Amino acid sequence: MVHVGIVGVGTVGESVARILQANRDIISARAGKEIVVKRGVVRNLSKMRSVDIPLTDRVDEVLDDPDIDIVVELMGGVDEPYAVVRRALERGKAVVTANKALLAYHRYDLQEVAGELPFEFEASVAGGIPIIKALREGLSANHIESITGIINGTANYILTKMMNEGVDFEPVLKEAQALGYAEADPTFDIGGFDAAHKLLILASIAYGIDAKPEDILIEGIGQITQADIGFAKEFGYTIKLLGIAKKVGRFVELRVHPALVPQDRMIAKVDGVMNGISVIGDKVGETMYYGPGAGGDATASAVISDIIAIARGGKSSPMLGFKRPLESGLELLGRESVVSKYYLRLEVEDRPGVLAKVSRVMGEQKISIETMLQKPGSGESASLLLATHACEERAMQEALEALFGLESVKERPVMIRMEA
Repeated sequence: MVHVGIVGVGTVGESVARILQANRDIISARAGKEIVVKRGVVRNLSKMRSVDIPLTDRVDEVLDDPDIDIVVELMGGVDEPYAVVRRALERGKAVVTANKALLAYHRYDLQEVAGELPFEFEASVAGGIPIIKALREGLSANHIESITGIINGTANYILTKMMNEGVDFEPVLKEAQALGYAEADPTFDIGGFDAAHKLLILASIAYGIDAKPEDILIEGIGQITQADIGFAKEFGYTIKLLGIAKKVGRFVELRVHPALVPQDRMIAKVDGVMNGISVIGDKVGETMYYGPGAGGDATASAVISDIIAIARGGKSSPMLGFKRPLESGLELLGRESVVSKYYLRLEVEDRPGVLAKVSRVMGEQKISIETMLQKPGSGESASLLLATHACEERAMQEALEALFGLESVKERPVMIRMEA
């Protein structure tokens, strides 16, 4: 028998306990052992919960219990979970976590503490999609050339509604909050930070790169309007919030931002709250992973798959999947060196000479314009929409500042990157 302690019996924790009880027979058959939740840790013992397991508000009752083999951390946050997980590993207990923020900041030092102990984290990225196992096991013969993922369901739901129904950002956000897809404070999701945490975990496995969220390019979706949606549709694109990890020579490029994606790409067809991840390996080519990225049962499914894996063997499963650096000399590419095509939206005065001034600024940065549209605005203003050929981020940022400095440009330009 394997005894489990759940630290954090919220939505996912309750689902883990319920599924372990409801599917006990099939889980025991697949694990080769019976798996039992011995105790759950909660902050508020007086709150009603829909699970029948012993509860405590003292985490030491799990960490100090010699009968508990696996600690499942489902608390959320960074600092407190870090202390709990570290103590569990130091006491010789295997750990399963779904905490992407914890792993984004502390994945390497916890790997050192874990040593030969199993430390599993399948549920930390893309909910019920087994993307961690795919990278660590199914694609282990490949050099990973790139990972492109829709890994935040809230942002994807909002953008899908904007694309398909022609509604603006704020009303869709309020609808997402009413449906429970977005938090009361949605900054973490719509600002790209949640996706960034997940991307860093995937990049650790694929490239062995040690980066923190503040080291990489992160942008959210709050500036996107129906003018941008219209441009995307007119030229055969859809807009998605993407997490991108890409090997470029001896560098690894990591970025999270909205992007115009050609409508015929598989990842462009991932809509609503669903997640989708494209992985390109040097031998297998492109593989695509699709499924629910959040929700109690979907995330719990991934948590329990890790528990079963530990129960089967209890062998060392190093946190990042590999004990040695994957490739020597790989470095994080500076965000200013990222190369992309770009879409720009400028609100300008509708008068002669404005286009010439805009073109001159772009030319000074050696940025070539591929497509340009002008849409009438209110009064004597117009929206200037343009797409560029590929250029470095450094040049584009300098062009944006110069454009904003033009007297005829009425507000800060909006820029969205374009993916091939």
